[in-house]
Amino acid sequence: MSRTVGARTADPCPRCFLEAARPGKPMTVEGRDVVGYVCDHCANAWTRPVEGDVEVYDTVRVDLADATLYGTVWQVEAGRVQVRSTGGERLLWVERWRVIVY
Repeated sequence: MSRTVGARTADPCPRCFLEAARPGKPMTVEGRDVVGYVCDHCANAWTRPVEGDVEVYDTVRVDLADATLYGTVWQVEAGRVQVRSTGGERLLWVERWRVIVY
């Protein structure tokens, strides 16, 4: 399972497999909303699509600037999602591009 490594993304680089990728940034590529990543180790760049089918009660991972949150979707709006952390002690709104459905 993915994990947080300091100020890095929870997933390793698909080229070198080191957990040295910077947090993603939202962007548009060929008319699609994606999240772009860059590896600090090998400079590989890659993207993933922004989740479009997020629904209430989905299990998700949220890549925050300083941590990775795992939890359940509580509410969904056009550009943001409310997530309750796995332990239930945290409930917050995050931008949709930060959410990855598990």
